[in-house]
Amino acid sequence: MKNIQLTIVFSLLSLSLFAQISLSEKQALQDLYTSTNGDQWNNSWDLNQPVNQWQGLTIKDDKVTGISLMFNNLEGELPKSLNKLKYLEVIELSFNKLEGYIPTELVDLKKVKVLAFNGNNLTGNIPSNIGDLSDLTQLHLSSNQLSGEIPQSIVNLEHLEILNVFDNDLSGNIPSQLANSKSLEQLLVAENNLVCTNNLSESILSHGAKLDLSNPFI
Repeated sequence: MKNIQLTIVFSLLSLSLFAQISLSEKQALQDLYTSTNGDQWNNSWDLNQPVNQWQGLTIKDDKVTGISLMFNNLEGELPKSLNKLKYLEVIELSFNKLEGYIPTELVDLKKVKVLAFNGNNLTGNIPSNIGDLSDLTQLHLSSNQLSGEIPQSIVNLEHLEILNVFDNDLSGNIPSQLANSKSLEQLLVAENNLVCTNNLSESILSHGAKLDLSNPFI
């Protein structure tokens, strides 16, 4: 009887020590690995090892809360299944070779605070419903090949501190309501084809935001 009890105790202890993230989260990470040529990453993942040993991940309470893979030679497209990582707070994939569109499914990640894809080859539009990321504080999309307009829904981001879309092919008006933002500290929009009214510039500057409007097209 005593041996049975000890076996149960050690079994429970093992489960506690080696607890893993959910299957859906693990699959989403594997999708990222596969779709971005994970075998060729500078710091690759050994998919046979526990997820908590995969470099660049932050895991809290058996949930993936952060992915940071800057300068890691990710090459390919972002998988739509990233939206299965429901507890993500930080996605930092800057300075890689990502291409294709930004999946609209990313707006399902309601806990995301930092979304960073600087220095890639992303094309298409910024998702029109980006404003659904209610906790977002930093959006970094500079030095890609994004086109279209800055979505109007961006003004719904009440906690947004940094909006960085520098060096793309964006056009149209910068949403004038950004001038009323109480949280915005940096607006980096140069090297696009965006239009900013004097009204907007003066209003944002009066709120103390750091405004980068050096693009000759503005």
